[in-house]
Amino acid sequence: MPHAIARLRAPEVAARLAAGAALILPMGSTETHGPAAPMGDYLLAEAIAMQAAGALAAQGDDALVAPGIAFGGEDFFAGVPGAIALSPATLTALTLECLEALHRGAPGARLLVVNGHGGNIAAIDTAQRAMRARHGVVLPALHLWREAAGLLKAWGATAAATGHGGNPVLSVAMHVLPELVQPGAIAPGQGPRALFGRRITNFGALHVGGVDFALPTHVEEVAPGGVQAEDARSADAALGARLATALAEAAAAMLALMRNNPEIAP
Repeated sequence: MPHAIARLRAPEVAARLAAGAALILPMGSTETHGPAAPMGDYLLAEAIAMQAAGALAAQGDDALVAPGIAFGGEDFFAGVPGAIALSPATLTALTLECLEALHRGAPGARLLVVNGHGGNIAAIDTAQRAMRARHGVVLPALHLWREAAGLLKAWGATAAATGHGGNPVLSVAMHVLPELVQPGAIAPGQGPRALFGRRITNFGALHVGGVDFALPTHVEEVAPGGVQAEDARSADAALGARLATALAEAAAAMLALMRNNPEIAP
């Protein structure tokens, strides 16, 4: 059964929603992921959302996937050639309006956000809270790469391959979009640059006096060339398939839980 709303006729979408189909909104960004992976990580969020819908269908349930939001919140990646990033206020308004539109067209439908960009989290959280305050709708969000990092650690994956420009995005891209990944272009990270004479600890942090201080850093300061991972050469499509399946099945489980235990409350 096809699940992408953009590829379906309106009467079918309306009928499936009336019959109880869930709605998934994928989100991501268009930014640098190093020299080996495509810029559009929203494509990965869309693919995992579609896989989640397929997993739900196998359980006798149904879900429809909205067109993904392709632009992330403006943060470390502002100014990357060819990239488009939105201000926090614009992204928050866009996310909320998309969710409200989906809710207005199908007030009883389950809503789930599948997000593939860390810079979107604050906007999504604000939109989630607004949807509950305005409409009494409790809708969850799955932040893919944050949860994938935990899975990689639990699975004992090579730590050196994890980080921007490496896993989890690179392995998932190898699985989902093999034709767009160039394994021969995978490059080792050069390491972060220095601010105030001290090497940057992580994205937006400098470790001083035993604690991390937040700083407004740029991608070239923390991940030159878009690569933060120490050595991403162990990334592979098989690991990406395992990650995508785990994340998609988790999303399907969340939607199944929502069907059996609806939460629409003030």
